[in-house]
Formats: sequence, structure tokens, C-alpha cells
Amino acid sequence: MKLLTIFILSIFLVSCGTTVAVDYDKKIDFSKYNSYNYFPTIDSGLNELDDNRIMQITDSLMQQRGFIKSKTPQLYINFFARENLSNSRNTIGIGIGGGGGNLGVGVSGGIPIGGKVINQQLTIDFIDTEKDDLVWQAVADGEMKERATPLQKEAYYIAVIQKILAKYPPGKK
Repeated sequence: MKLLTIFILSIFLVSCGTTVAVDYDKKIDFSKYNSYNYFPTIDSGLNELDDNRIMQITDSLMQQRGFIKSKTPQLYINFFARENLSNSRNTIGIGIGGGGGNLGVGVSGGIPIGGKVINQQLTIDFIDTEKDDLVWQAVADGEMKERATPLQKEAYYIAVIQKILAKYPPGKK
């Protein structure tokens, strides 16, 4: 039941506004990479729980794509996030109006609903371990509720990382 809930939440979140931009080295043959591990000193800017969520989800998705997690990897994965807090853009509108003849007056306003949201920019880098060069980078912009539950956070990261890895390797449809 938990997996079904996570799946439904991730489908909902995928359809909600997360955008992903990708950059990569055009000279690289990405088919030569088949092993990965995480950069030894990740400083993501997130808490340890979110770091672990991201690594577990990334492990699962990379292994589904045939990659092997190795102590001597061909790729290092690094990730970091920038976050800021803002009010929800959802509002309820209230309006007062009047008019008659050629005269009209109107006043309206919006009352924010839904609380604050965290705007997050998650960057994932793939680094060639042999050359110590950045070969692929994805930047995802998304948002989640400030008071998201662990289940909601997991669903959010599943949706975001699925969108990110859908763009790897470059040129693959």
C-alpha cells in the first residue's frame, strides 16, 4: 500500500511543474559508462535524511538502467541543492465592484492558501573518474510543501530524479 501511495504521489508531482535542464560534453561516448558511485565528499546543502533519500532513489533508478555501483566506478555522482521559501501561489480571490452609468469602481485581492512552499533547485553532476571531468549535468527546478511528510518528500524526489535520469544518456529518446 505504501508503494502504491508513493507511486500515485510521484505521478502527481511529475505532472506538476518540475523542469529539468541538461548540459553535457558532446565529445563523450556515454555508452562506455556502466559503473558509478557517489562523490566522496558530497555537500548537498540538504539534511542527511534527504541525502539518503536521493541516494537510495538514484541507486534504484541507475541499477534499473543496468549500471553497477562500484568501489572503482567510471562515474562519480555528485548532487547539491539550493532552496528558498516562498508563499504558495494558490490564492482565493475576493472582489468588490460597483458601477452604474458610465462610472465603475472595482477592488480585488487574493488571500494565499496552502501555506509556504520550498522552491528547490537540485543539481546532479556525473563526473568521469579517470579524467576528473564533469561530463553531464542536470538541473531540476521544483517545489514542495514546507511541512512535507517523509512520504511526500520521498514521492517528490522519486518524481524529480526520474525526470532527471530520463535525460541520460544524451540523445537517447
